[in-house]
Amino acid sequence: MRTIAGFLIVAGAALGVQTAARPAFDAFEVATIKPTDPGVQGRWIRMETAHQFHARNHALLTLIAAAYNLSPRAISGWPAWVESEHFDILAKAPGEMRPNLDEQMRMLRKLLEERFHLAFHWERKELPIYALTMAKGGPKLKEATIVPGGPEGPPPLVFVLSPDGVTLPGRYTSMAEFASVFQRAALDRPVVDQTGLTGRYDFDLQFTADESLFGGALRAPDVPTKPDLFAALQQQLGLKLEATRGPVDALVIDRVEKPSEN
Repeated sequence: MRTIAGFLIVAGAALGVQTAARPAFDAFEVATIKPTDPGVQGRWIRMETAHQFHARNHALLTLIAAAYNLSPRAISGWPAWVESEHFDILAKAPGEMRPNLDEQMRMLRKLLEERFHLAFHWERKELPIYALTMAKGGPKLKEATIVPGGPEGPPPLVFVLSPDGVTLPGRYTSMAEFASVFQRAALDRPVVDQTGLTGRYDFDLQFTADESLFGGALRAPDVPTKPDLFAALQQQLGLKLEATRGPVDALVIDRVEKPSEN
């Protein structure tokens, strides 16, 4: 398949066919930021089309955490409204290609710095963390056998919520990416990958959420049909999370302002 694709690109160039250049994705073309309407339920950050980026019902704290790949616990120096007030962002990505996750976050960082006048510095701090390690018996992960094609790369690693529980479908996923999605979205402290695993894996992690996850946004069902997160990690993936302390890169806010509606 790679050989055929390479041939087609060369043939197109020989015939004078111009392939579309990938945008730099340094900034959104246009963007609006407005306070979330009262009573709105649900929270996400996603590309709704190849061009439209939508962040819904997010505090600036969780937007910063997503943009800079951090746990909210690794962010300090903010006034109360950074956590209490929620915002919706609609933005248009440049060019004709869909930005991948890294490119989306690069544009989001630029937007937050411009519209919220966000300024900060980094400090190395000792904080409560979860260490992601291998459980007794070793990992139960299946190595990915297919390298995703196309400029967008593999599908994003995101939690799928349903009345029956939470699913995290991973495709061509590294342990660093796995730890990252938990510290940004699900757990209340940074997650540090200490598995020593360097491959990429396919999996479907299924677990029951409770009030300790996702910032308390979910409640545990009366009759759980799936194990809790910590048990599911060991049973399904052969991994475990250990509560401990460790050094992490922390973001300290020096300046931030509420945006005007635009």
